[in-house]
Amino acid sequence: MKSNYLESTPNKDGYFGRFGGSFIPPMLEKPFADIEKAYEQLKKSPEFIDELKYVRKHYQGRPTPISFAKNLTKYCGGAKIYLKREDLNHTGAHKLNHCMAEVILAKHLGKTKVIAETGAGQHGVALATAAAYFGLECEIHMGEVDIAKEHPNVIRMKILGAKIIPATHGLKTLKEAVDSAFESYVSQTEDAIYCIGSVVGPHPFPMMVRDFQSIIGFEAKEQFKELEDSNPNHVVACVGGGSNAMGIFAGFIDDVDVNLIGVEPMGIGENLGEHAASLTYGEEGIMHGFNSIMLKDENGEPAPVYSIGSGIDYPSVGPEHAHLKDIGRTKVGLCDDNEAVDAFYKLSQLEGIIPALESAHAIGFAMKLAKTLAADKTILVNLSGRGDKDIDFVVEKYPIPNAKF
Repeated sequence: MKSNYLESTPNKDGYFGRFGGSFIPPMLEKPFADIEKAYEQLKKSPEFIDELKYVRKHYQGRPTPISFAKNLTKYCGGAKIYLKREDLNHTGAHKLNHCMAEVILAKHLGKTKVIAETGAGQHGVALATAAAYFGLECEIHMGEVDIAKEHPNVIRMKILGAKIIPATHGLKTLKEAVDSAFESYVSQTEDAIYCIGSVVGPHPFPMMVRDFQSIIGFEAKEQFKELEDSNPNHVVACVGGGSNAMGIFAGFIDDVDVNLIGVEPMGIGENLGEHAASLTYGEEGIMHGFNSIMLKDENGEPAPVYSIGSGIDYPSVGPEHAHLKDIGRTKVGLCDDNEAVDAFYKLSQLEGIIPALESAHAIGFAMKLAKTLAADKTILVNLSGRGDKDIDFVVEKYPIPNAKF
């Protein structure tokens, strides 16, 4: 499917408006230039496209369906809530959409190893899966806090053959995992490729990951028209780095009648260190090789962040999200920890779907939004992952509620 916006954005230097670009040390300039060149060649290659189509259909299980959340809709009252079921993608989240493609790219470049960071563990699991499928080594960097919190995914990565490197500095979460992975990659550029896990990082990764994830939006647009004979009124997705959100937004980016809403984690409060709402409270700044909107401390450095969702507690956001908000194409919603946990349990007990805590933020916002809209309006939520990884943590911290709502 063609999109005027996607074909023209970013520019040749990797800028989405004033956001994006590549701010990297000299020793990384050639490896990233090689990645960009290889991607520009591969995305026009019929062989690459055919291989990716085959993998998506016969291995990942695409297309993933759209489900009408009839019981949740009835409970909320108001607009109809639909779910794009990326939790049914192989490995349980949207991450495999770009990981399989990135590992094909690595093989094209003659690399024997892939390196990445992970927060909630879903990107790590997906990359370990892709590495196993294509026969490459896999090294995953993960914050010590997240290793303890997301234990099921850590075990899955190890079973898949990945080597787990703990990030032990700072807050020991996602930002520190990125720091650690970049540091490791610098000494291994000849043999390895850094497979960034979201629409963040230096060019070409924000563009490349968006393009690989756009399959979500293109599928959803066709599927939704089959169900409702129209576009959804609102498309909602959680945003940390923002790969799942850009994936589903891509299918509707040229349809100005569709309201695109990225939901940020409000955590437990408005003070620095209590949330990870970069677009809401941040300012322009450079981190991890790209210019975007980020949360800063009093010294102008990346601020400490927090969210119950380990995959979205990041102090910046993909540069395209910063741009789309800047030009008024997207809006920002907020969901705090308690609302996310409530959505986690509501979706589980009303629909039989246990969502990832990250995805529960989008569900929680959609529940609030639905109550403000008429019954003939529609909301499409990107259910970006399943909650198997979160169940032990959630039930330990938040008692299971009575199912009689």
